[in-house]
Amino acid sequence: MLTKAEYIQARDKAAQMMKDAGVVINQKEIEEMDVADFGLNDLMVEGGQMLTFFNTDRISAKVIALFPRQTLPEHWHTAYGQDPGKEETIRVIWGTLYFCREGENTLKMAKIPKGKEEFYTAREETVMTPGSQITVEPGVKHWFQAGDEGAVAFSFSSSARDALDPFTDKNIVRITKIVD
Repeated sequence: MLTKAEYIQARDKAAQMMKDAGVVINQKEIEEMDVADFGLNDLMVEGGQMLTFFNTDRISAKVIALFPRQTLPEHWHTAYGQDPGKEETIRVIWGTLYFCREGENTLKMAKIPKGKEEFYTAREETVMTPGSQITVEPGVKHWFQAGDEGAVAFSFSSSARDALDPFTDKNIVRITKIVD
């Protein structure tokens, strides 16, 4: 849950990060930005700011801004009807991003949020800098965290149904509640 003031502050900070990274966005897009605290009430630790450019039945494009050391929690993209699940490519355009997926434990730079070790099981880490990109297949658990300066990345994918994505932490609520 976020207050309206917290939402606006995070949204505006993320919008400025996106602009500083060279992303051209308009006021309407800024006002529609998703600021997600995942119902955990600790946005600066576990959260994310996502701006969707478009999301059709076939493709989706977004820009994601993460504040310094902010973590987008572990999740995966499941099948939906005849769709096998979202295939997603993350391309960093500013800052450093630690991308973790299922595989060999190579975790070194990303820091699992304190007391949340059981909810971050994907430990194959890829350190991403501007120009780096990685593709994650449907059904693969993954999470990512910004470096000390924050990060901005594009997300290109098949159709996104983010509200349906399962998270390892069952306490997560995907749609952020905003209160006055």
